[in-house]
Amino acid sequence: MGIAANEAELAQKASRYLKAEMKRAGVTYSELAKRLEAHGLHETEASITSKLARGTFAATFFLGCVAALELDGIRLEDI
Repeated sequence: MGIAANEAELAQKASRYLKAEMKRAGVTYSELAKRLEAHGLHETEASITSKLARGTFAATFFLGCVAALELDGIRLEDI
């Protein structure tokens, strides 16, 4: 069995993971937008909220969030 049974499940796992890491770091959607700007990604609080609610976003957004939240050593099992 892989990390997820299907694409929708994987999308929701990635979204939940980012939300949990934001909460753990005490980072709001507004703060994340500011941090993403420093990494060259132009997002608004509303666009981040929509992406995480939908659960669908580009890998560049996910990796930008990982960098903005300063996450190290992400294991697929943690997602």
